[in-house]
Amino acid sequence: MTVFLSAQARATPWQDIESRGRLLVGVSQYDHRPLSFRDDHGNLQGLEVDIIRRLSQELLGNSMAVDLVPLTNTHRLRAVIDGEVDLAIASLTVTRSRLRVVDFSHHYYLSGTALVSSQNSSISPRDTIAVLEGSSAIVLLKQNFPSTQLRGVKSYQEGLSLIQEEKVTAFAGDVTLLTGWVQENPSYYLLPQIYGAYPLAIALPKGLQHQEFRQKVNKIITSLAQEGWLQERIEYWGLPQ
Repeated sequence: MTVFLSAQARATPWQDIESRGRLLVGVSQYDHRPLSFRDDHGNLQGLEVDIIRRLSQELLGNSMAVDLVPLTNTHRLRAVIDGEVDLAIASLTVTRSRLRVVDFSHHYYLSGTALVSSQNSSISPRDTIAVLEGSSAIVLLKQNFPSTQLRGVKSYQEGLSLIQEEKVTAFAGDVTLLTGWVQENPSYYLLPQIYGAYPLAIALPKGLQHQEFRQKVNKIITSLAQEGWLQERIEYWGLPQ
């Protein structure tokens, strides 16, 4: 049975994790279909949960030897740094600033910016696209839709509501979040083009004492990619390539 902890444990070298016999994994506490979300029975499901189970199976010989620690977005890296978790799989993109404080595994998915719309057709210059104020997606949109009007919004919910109210043609956002929204609202369309590439990866603690653990995790991710397992799970959860 999976246990959720308000963990006080410190991150430990691989030998001690192996002796403990359980993996402490930080996960997002928010519903982020199809990466990590609660199904109708309250069970955690999604691509990142599948990866957690495979890591536990390969590392400890038991896919259920995992304690899941729910983390807010602002606490994901801090939990790894402070040793509350052994690693975090929580919709984390690899950035230069984050690499200064944690290490990352090889990526398991390339995310990006996508558009969701009420119509399954290309964007024209007369259309309006909603986008989060201050988002890095604005630069991509201006490059790819130089004549299209952009409308700033303060949240995903506001942007998606504008589509439902037919006040904008499309909303631009993270492809993983928009994929989940379309899965829950099948009358809308995720347009096929993805703009940019943002690698999602596992956050791991820095330090020589954790080098063996990092190497083991990377070896598993590489193997899962080479054998086609990652691709199969990405397709299973409906994430675009």
